[in-house]
Amino acid sequence: MSKSKGKHSGSNKIKHLKKPGKREILESQEGSVEDCFDELSLEEEHLLLPEDYRYHIEVPFPVAMWDLKQCDPKKCSGRKLSRLGLIKTLRLGQRFNGIILSPNATKCVGPQDKEIIMEHGAAVVDCSWACLEKTPFNRMKGQHLRLLPYFVATNPINYGKPCCLSCVEALAAVFYITGFEELAESYLKQFKWGHTFLEVNEELLSSYSSCVSSEDVLSVQENYLKKLEEERNADKGEIDLPSSGEDTEDEE
Repeated sequence: MSKSKGKHSGSNKIKHLKKPGKREILESQEGSVEDCFDELSLEEEHLLLPEDYRYHIEVPFPVAMWDLKQCDPKKCSGRKLSRLGLIKTLRLGQRFNGIILSPNATKCVGPQDKEIIMEHGAAVVDCSWACLEKTPFNRMKGQHLRLLPYFVATNPINYGKPCCLSCVEALAAVFYITGFEELAESYLKQFKWGHTFLEVNEELLSSYSSCVSSEDVLSVQENYLKKLEEERNADKGEIDLPSSGEDTEDEE
């Protein structure tokens, strides 16, 4: 896979050590969105980083989430990313200036969003797919709301389901589409099943990242879904039916 990395000043880079010690709770401060990245949820202060954290990752921009605490903490990819120091938690009502993946969006993410991510980062909503109607998306404020195009989930909970991505899959998809393929791979490597997302969605990831605009991404999605439908219809037409010839009685 190709590697793409934007140029960033040293002051904007967030460096994560290979085996950090226990994370600290920093004093909550009012101010810009950057201040929120110093805040950690109280329930995480006693947690140590998982032993399987083997990958040094340099994240060149803010990565955040609104955690609605609707998921099983032991199975939640967003919570694990938080423990690894790879994502920060935002408060409801707190503004985020980067790309926000939200069902309230009217525009699809595309390669043209790379500059926004380089400058302000990307954020997701950590909630249960079963509780979407109860999720207060209007309290997750930002100017750059985006939808994800079609992907197939490969996480253990929703494996094989279209569009039901986990937090880490959603972030990896955004990173890949906007030219941060190496970062997408690094985030997925934190999960034993992570590589499967890249393998199952290889064609889509490559096609989306080769687009120029959101409109191009939607066109690729439409063509891909049409191809899937044609393949399904072809499979239905290939079902073998019993022969009506004289040799039918000789066959089981």
